[in-house]
Amino acid sequence: MFFNLIGKALSFIGSLSLLLFGMNMLSNGIQKGAGSGLQKLLAKITGNRFKAVLTGIGVTAIIQSSGATTVMVVSFVNAEILTLEQAIGVIFGANIGTTVTAWIVSLFGFSFSISAAAIPLFGFGFIVKHLKKLRIHNFADSFMGFALLFMGLGLLKESLSFAPAAQKIFLGISNLGIWGILLGVLIGAFITALIHSSSAMTAIVLTMAANGSLSWELSAAIVLGSNIGSTIDAVMSAFGATTNAKRTALVHVGFNVMGTLLALVLFRTFLNLIDFIVPGKPEADITTHIAMLHTVFNVCTSLIFIPFVNQIANLARHIIKESPKEKDQHYKLPTILPSSHVSADLYLFQIQKEITKMASKDMEMLDSICNTITNNNIAQEECEKVNHLEEYIDEMNDAITHFLQHCQRLPTANKKDRNTFGNLIHITDCIESLSDESCSLMHTLKKYVENKTVDLNRIKEISEYTESVRIFFEEVCTYFALGINDEQKTHGEALENKIDLKKHQLKRASRDRIENGADVRSELQYIDMVRKIERAGDCVYAIVQAI
Repeated sequence: MFFNLIGKALSFIGSLSLLLFGMNMLSNGIQKGAGSGLQKLLAKITGNRFKAVLTGIGVTAIIQSSGATTVMVVSFVNAEILTLEQAIGVIFGANIGTTVTAWIVSLFGFSFSISAAAIPLFGFGFIVKHLKKLRIHNFADSFMGFALLFMGLGLLKESLSFAPAAQKIFLGISNLGIWGILLGVLIGAFITALIHSSSAMTAIVLTMAANGSLSWELSAAIVLGSNIGSTIDAVMSAFGATTNAKRTALVHVGFNVMGTLLALVLFRTFLNLIDFIVPGKPEADITTHIAMLHTVFNVCTSLIFIPFVNQIANLARHIIKESPKEKDQHYKLPTILPSSHVSADLYLFQIQKEITKMASKDMEMLDSICNTITNNNIAQEECEKVNHLEEYIDEMNDAITHFLQHCQRLPTANKKDRNTFGNLIHITDCIESLSDESCSLMHTLKKYVENKTVDLNRIKEISEYTESVRIFFEEVCTYFALGINDEQKTHGEALENKIDLKKHQLKRASRDRIENGADVRSELQYIDMVRKIERAGDCVYAIVQAI
């Protein structure tokens, strides 16, 4: 008896693990193949709450994971790509989109031999995975994931065929009345939080209900509880995130909890509504009843709360106030550490925005240098400002590079993604090198200007030379944001050659002045500045090559 129980438990754990692995593989495969389009779709959401809901439904139905969609949303809010109001609409939609899995299991999981379909599907996916020349090979994991999902479901059906003694336990919970319903909600919430998948929890409930182990009422209670447990991903992704990201996670938890409480208050009425929509007694077609309950619950709660999106957002802002720590002078990467739960493309949007901010800091340094040269007066405050910017950019470089290295190792990252992240690491390093050259130039310039024998013509030459690099960098920032074509790359190369040629001309003229008796110290400082400006131009051109 004891060994039978151990065997049954291990069989259940193995079956559930295979089911979860299949779901994760399916989601990763779809995101690897179509992730870029999904991220762009999410990032372009307008203020229209209904469009946001539809987007949440579509994205979640495609990737088969409300958890992945929620992490995307929290990440986008964290990176200031989505507003809190837009995120709320997507969360509502994600709850509806996740019901697709229940319908797949209900309609296909119990009507034919799952293993008969799973094995050929896995074989097809394995073959496609090795067809590297075809773009479809990125979707290979989704085919194999779907097959493993079916295989896991088939094994789950066998492992959950409980003996009559075990079925009495569930029958006893059902006979507890309202307390049994509440216990079912708690069981659903706890197990879903433990396995991080409401879809898997629904599959378990469908399987147990189909085997006769769960009553209609208890099945409904567990499914309602799974909606609360599904918020675990949003909560975990908000740890260490910005205030708005935490507010998004709070809204997700609050929405699911309030919806579940509302359904419990009207529990009998709610079940009667499902019985009315699905003809026949629940016992005759219980899997369809459960799938319909899951869908109707999420649709109804979304319809109830969608008119109050702005009020919900304001309430979240009132509960979670702005943290003073977020206004600290030191840089903190406003992105969530890479997770294998979502597509690598998700992080591309966030990190490009951070690199743009980093480039803007470099532009501030160059602007400060150009203004200082023009005024022919370098105040200590300007030097301190440039020093602070350089240190801040160093912090940005460390954080962004570390983050990108994590992204390269994500299982959802394909070859193109890894190359893109590698290029971004190089661009980030070039921007940091540009800040080093700019800071060093500022200090040399200060020493040079303090020399009373300096010729104003030399100051003008340095000013014009620095301005040419600043304009070049401004163009490259535009290329980074909008993309670059071959003509623009050729133009960038021409500007780099022009900067190099100017360096040789200025250095030659300085050597001539030394030979004619000019102040050696001043001229050596002048040549040093010319070298630094030219190296700054090299850093800018290196960005052009990496874009």
